[in-house]
Amino acid sequence: MENFYLFVLMCVFFIILPGPDTAITTKNTITAGKSGGLKTVLGICCALSIHTSAAVFGLSAIIVKSALLFSVFKYVGAVYLLYLGVKTLWSLKKKEEAASIQANTKSKFGSTSCFKQGFFTNLLNPKVAILFLTFFPQFVDPGSHTFLPFLMMGMTYTALTIIWSLLYVYLIHHISAFMKKPKTQNMIEGITGTILIGFGVKLVLEKAPN
Repeated sequence: MENFYLFVLMCVFFIILPGPDTAITTKNTITAGKSGGLKTVLGICCALSIHTSAAVFGLSAIIVKSALLFSVFKYVGAVYLLYLGVKTLWSLKKKEEAASIQANTKSKFGSTSCFKQGFFTNLLNPKVAILFLTFFPQFVDPGSHTFLPFLMMGMTYTALTIIWSLLYVYLIHHISAFMKKPKTQNMIEGITGTILIGFGVKLVLEKAPN
């Protein structure tokens, strides 16, 4: 593997760039507390481990090169993001009393739900597979075996994602006194729902790489 430190630096930039993972982590941390955020991060990282395995064994390359498989992943992922976005916006309409927000969110966002949302949001995003298959090879010696380098890069990317996500969750949690005010929470949930829908639409319009 070449330029490991440059690889780490580029990974940091990719990870902190806001995307569906950030949106769903923000929403679940605010609505379900620190434990909800941490379980979302766990789901995201479990999905990343699957993407890493797929890249190592060449499955991601097949998905990226197959227009049909790419479209299947793209539309399933887009529908899921749209579902989460609409569900988040719809939940705002069903809240009749601001004082009951916290109790309501606990029943809606259990640990299993937070984990699944993080897991499927990442797993069903074909752009993650594209990132692995277009970004990782740039740091591998031409003509060399890719198994160990891809495995190391995937594990590094996942570890950096864990570190950043934990810091992000704890940051959101520590300012939760402000974030959990009824008006602030409703505003953030509305923004997050809109962002998730936007990412879903963007994913639908995404073209398969040539």
